[in-house]
Amino acid sequence: MGDVEDVRASQAVRLFETLVQASSCRGTLQAFSTLCRQLDLDPLDHHNFYGHLKDAVRSWKVQALWTKLDKRAQNKVYGQNGACSGTRVLVVGGGPCGLRTAIELRLLGCKVVLIEKRDTFSRNNVLHLWPFAIHDLRGLGAKHFYGKFCAGSIDHISIRQLQLMLLKVSLILGVEVHVNVEFVKLLEPSEEPDAPGWRALVLPSSHSVSEFEFDVVIGADGRRNTLEGFSRKEFRGKLAIAITANFVNRNSAAEASVEEISGVAFIFNQRFFLELRDETGIDLENIVYYKDQTHYFVMTAKKHSLLEKGVLLRDFPETERLLSPENVSQDALRSFARQAADFGTGYQLPALDFAVDQQGRPDVAVFDFTCMHAAESAALIRRRRGRRLLAALVGDSLLEPFWPMGTGCARGFLAAFDTAWMIRGWRAGRAELELLAERESLYRLLPQTTSENISKNFEQYSIDPATRYPNLNSCCVRPHQVSPRTTPPAGPPAGSWSLSSRVLVSLSSREDPAVRPGLLLAWCQRQTQGYRGVRVRDLSRSWRSGLALCALIHRQRPGLIDFDALTEDDPAGNVQLALDLAQREFGVQPVTTGAELTAGAEPDKLLMVFYLTRLYQAFRDPRDPPGDSKAHTRDPPGPGPSRPSAPGWSQIVSVSVSGSKEDENSDDVPSGTENRLGDTPPGVERGGAASCADCQSWGGAVHYGRSCALWAELCIMGGAVHYGRSCAAPSVSASTWPPGEIQGLVRSAVVQETTRAVTLVR
Repeated sequence: MGDVEDVRASQAVRLFETLVQASSCRGTLQAFSTLCRQLDLDPLDHHNFYGHLKDAVRSWKVQALWTKLDKRAQNKVYGQNGACSGTRVLVVGGGPCGLRTAIELRLLGCKVVLIEKRDTFSRNNVLHLWPFAIHDLRGLGAKHFYGKFCAGSIDHISIRQLQLMLLKVSLILGVEVHVNVEFVKLLEPSEEPDAPGWRALVLPSSHSVSEFEFDVVIGADGRRNTLEGFSRKEFRGKLAIAITANFVNRNSAAEASVEEISGVAFIFNQRFFLELRDETGIDLENIVYYKDQTHYFVMTAKKHSLLEKGVLLRDFPETERLLSPENVSQDALRSFARQAADFGTGYQLPALDFAVDQQGRPDVAVFDFTCMHAAESAALIRRRRGRRLLAALVGDSLLEPFWPMGTGCARGFLAAFDTAWMIRGWRAGRAELELLAERESLYRLLPQTTSENISKNFEQYSIDPATRYPNLNSCCVRPHQVSPRTTPPAGPPAGSWSLSSRVLVSLSSREDPAVRPGLLLAWCQRQTQGYRGVRVRDLSRSWRSGLALCALIHRQRPGLIDFDALTEDDPAGNVQLALDLAQREFGVQPVTTGAELTAGAEPDKLLMVFYLTRLYQAFRDPRDPPGDSKAHTRDPPGPGPSRPSAPGWSQIVSVSVSGSKEDENSDDVPSGTENRLGDTPPGVERGGAASCADCQSWGGAVHYGRSCALWAELCIMGGAVHYGRSCAAPSVSASTWPPGEIQGLVRSAVVQETTRAVTLVR
């Protein structure tokens, strides 16, 4: 009898190891099916499957994996795998974020069904991982499934390998995965007695998933986002053309010695790019090289260079025609990528043979990322005939990443955790409006996150947002601000609740989508009128003495500066004093130093417009100064004016919120907000710079130290990603970027104002 048990145990370990070592999606699913069949395990018994699998597969090697997964499952937020028991979830999309969301929901006790349109994981491209994501994946047993995972200083992984890893963990925990199943649309409950609840129309229509009834649906199918009810914002910049290339990695000693390029841009290493252009004729804006299962290169190429090198056959004003397959020479594209890769690695890679994609073609591509999208809301609740449905987005469906920043995977995981937290509250019976308001507050915070401004205590991370976001303000959106929206066909269908308010901004008694530089100049002139030695005639030269900056601050908070003590003899000192006070008292981060700003004949206009916009936004809702604030003095007092009276903000910007009432017969619920100029984003002190949160819900989206109406380029590059159309006013929040980096980014952007979009020159 003992021999039979030993044979069975040995067989179980062998079958499980086959699952662990599977190198494809189909291979993984086949190995899992064989494992369940041979060990007589029921994969549909989601509640008990993991425990039965642990009992069946026992070895010292596998035990290390069980220990890690058990440790994760024992976190108190999961309620011993019962916090969401009885909740049925459909996840649409088997990418990294969809799989990561499914794992969290299984740990909460949900019945999770995940559908994926394809049955292959073929993307060789490499993802940058933030430190918390590396720690998170290690906690799921990443090293057990992929021994080379983030060894040493490596902080990246191929998309294909990450998907495989997460797929295996999902299956082990009891997620029901179906491939070759395409989501078409949601099916509402019918009026018939005993009719089924919310279901999905899928292809093939005869698939068993078509009968699955669910309470929650998660859209994780990328930018295509087939989940209805979510309107999207389009962020359009000046033409930006990217090239990705994957070369075969033979793992030789010579290849191992080649250094990676974690990301270099023209403005930070001009010599490198100028030498590249002189030697090869290739003109790039930035380049990244990661060594993973392939040698992965991604770069932004300038259009004139692609035309000169014959990659683009003809020049067209329309991006679609310019980058259409008929207008791209594949031979020239491969040559272009090889030359750039050779030069970037110092000609140290012994051979540059292209890896192949799923069609067997060389894995090199050129694409346009001029336009990116983000959902206007992260979640909505629908109710039909007494049946509720919670719908949410994660991954690229929620917020498309900007690839040079390497934010896609990290922010995708954060959104997955936030979504799981919302579903936990949903199951716990929290008020619908309160739940959605909290989710939108967290969504507003998401584009601002960087690897530096989230919590560093990775061991304490959980789906609870308080463990991940320092200085969390989860009440940025209030429940009473959530209002119905019926704006067909662009908005959610009638009977749904979502982020909703339509905000109109009046500038000088007329509607205008952005604060224009002319308005900014007029405001500065009014604020500084009457101050000694200050005559603001423009947005550059007039600010060199520093007196105008000090006058702006003195106008708002006269107790901070003894203006009479300032002289024109120390322009650098005046500027530095203003920069320091603006940072400390108003949360406006400096983009330069006093010495740099006064070094030339006149300050950089782009730099000054950006900084003055931040001051404009910071002063729009002034707070009472601290009682012990004292004036800062550097020189003996001199004659000066008394503080002139300041014109009210109502003369510059006024906001009106308009929205229509839901049909009285509908009883569904969303996550929308009335946008107010005084709102403060999560993680930013109330006395800090203006709220990025306002911008995002207005449909104009900027975050983390930049104004969407003026500085979309900086918005993308700075790590707080959103730049866009129809922003009510320049909106910025405190940034932690070094002044030199911000200065370089600001100087790389030229803004052209349009009625519906912001256009940038990169």
